[in-house]
Amino acid sequence: MTALQGKVTFVTGASSGLGAETAKLLSRQGATVFGIARDTARLAEVFADVEHGSYASVDVGSAPACKDAVEQCVQEFGGLDVLVNIAGKHQMRRTESMTDHDWTQDLAVNLNGPFYLCRAALPSLLERGGNIVNVASIAGVEGQAYSAGYCAAKHGLIGLTRALAVEYTADRLRVNAVCPGGMLTPQLEQFTAPEDPNYDLIMRTASPRGMMAPLDVANVVAFLASDAAAAIHGAVYRVDNGKGAG
Repeated sequence: MTALQGKVTFVTGASSGLGAETAKLLSRQGATVFGIARDTARLAEVFADVEHGSYASVDVGSAPACKDAVEQCVQEFGGLDVLVNIAGKHQMRRTESMTDHDWTQDLAVNLNGPFYLCRAALPSLLERGGNIVNVASIAGVEGQAYSAGYCAAKHGLIGLTRALAVEYTADRLRVNAVCPGGMLTPQLEQFTAPEDPNYDLIMRTASPRGMMAPLDVANVVAFLASDAAAAIHGAVYRVDNGKGAG
C-alpha cells in the first residue's frame, strides 16, 4: 500500500493504543513518520516497526515543547504534510470533586496540545498543501458521565477543527476530525470508575456491537490523511461501531 508514499507525517500519542497503530499503519502506506509521546522506551518499541521515521519524548501540554518538536520534524525530514493529533487522556471523576489541577490537565492534554501543534505546524502544512486530522472522541459530540473536563476538551477540539476548516477554506490545507467510540487500548485497561458510580450512566457510552480494535479507527485516520480524501474538509467522522446510529 502506497497511499501516503512520500508524505511526512507527525503523530502524537504514538507510544501506545491508537497512536501506535496509526504510526505503524502510515508507515506501511509509505509515509515517513515522526512520532511523539512521553514514554521513550515504548516509542522505541513502536518505531521498531516503522520503516522510515523517528521519534521524540514530548509533553504536548507545553507550547514550547510542541513548537520545538514540529521544528525538529521539519528540519529532519525537509517538511511536513500531515499532522495527526491523537494524544489524549480520560480519567473519570465526579465533577464536584474535581480540583483546579484536574480541570487544567484535562484541557492541557486533550485541547491545548492539539492547538499548540496545529499552530506550530500550519506554516509547513500550508506550504505543502497538507492536512490535519484531529482525533476527538464521541465525547466530543455527546455528553458522558463523570467526564466534564474530558467532554469539554473534546467538544473544544471539534470546535477548533471546524474553525480552522473555515479559516483555511481558500488555502491548500484540509482539516478534519475523527470521533472514536470505545477501543481496546491500554487506556481502557487502566480504566477506574469514581467512587460509588452509576454504571448505567457509564455504559451509555458503549456500542451494542462491542469494542473496536485500534486499527479500525487508524484506517479512517489514514484515509483522511491521504490524497484519496482530497475533497473532505471540515468533516467530523464518528467511528463508533454503530453506537450513534439510534
